[in-house]
Amino acid sequence: MRVRKVFVVLGALLALAASVPSGAGASEDAEKSGAKKPTIVLVHGAFADASSWNGVVERLQRKGFTVVAVANPLRSLTGDANYLREVLASIDGPIVLAGHSYGGMVASQAALGNPNVKSLVYVAAFAPEKGESALELSNKFPGGTLGDTLQTIDIGDGSKDLVIGQDKYWQQFAADVSRRDATLAAATQRPVNDTALTEKAGEPAWHSIPSYFVVAGKDKNIPVAAQKWMAERAHARAVVEARDASHSVAVSQPETVADLIVRAAR
Repeated sequence: MRVRKVFVVLGALLALAASVPSGAGASEDAEKSGAKKPTIVLVHGAFADASSWNGVVERLQRKGFTVVAVANPLRSLTGDANYLREVLASIDGPIVLAGHSYGGMVASQAALGNPNVKSLVYVAAFAPEKGESALELSNKFPGGTLGDTLQTIDIGDGSKDLVIGQDKYWQQFAADVSRRDATLAAATQRPVNDTALTEKAGEPAWHSIPSYFVVAGKDKNIPVAAQKWMAERAHARAVVEARDASHSVAVSQPETVADLIVRAAR
């Protein structure tokens, strides 16, 4: 009788052990679950660099996303879009593509025809229609003061690189960022070639890919009215207004930006 009881107990324990996944199995399941998440690709605009996304990247990584913050060449719309197109082609699986400022121009071109790009997120960004340039869109509505802050660098091919004067960067580009951080950003900003801002866009991806918009409520680079107008024209799935945000909304309000990207990834 005692032997029979021992076998019964052993049998119950073995059945229980079989029903509980091992640590390795649980880890594999988590990895598989994580692999199903889209890769988030972030494209900075003019007068910034990829580090401007750092706060957003940190939050997305904590949520289990793989993130790629692309170094946008800022040389020409066609060339920049071709470069981004190659980056996107190197990524397996679904992609959520987010662009800030001029990065929205580049994302709109590069995503066209790529079936892996599931959503576009415009962060205080240009969402052009075919035939429009960044310069045209920034002047479409009153309120922008970028032109008054720019300095030029002559390039050998006859074009000019543009930068924001360091003494004007904080108020123009990043008024809601600490002065210390804005001063660092002013010193490390990447110049944009003037031809990139005047080149006209081709067919945009937002015609066929769902779009989401973060509107920076106190933007001095792209007027708020222009951002809202582009979002409405694109029939955006969601529009979030960061009311007190400067053009550097990804730096000053990374939670707002990351939350909308996560929403676009669902």
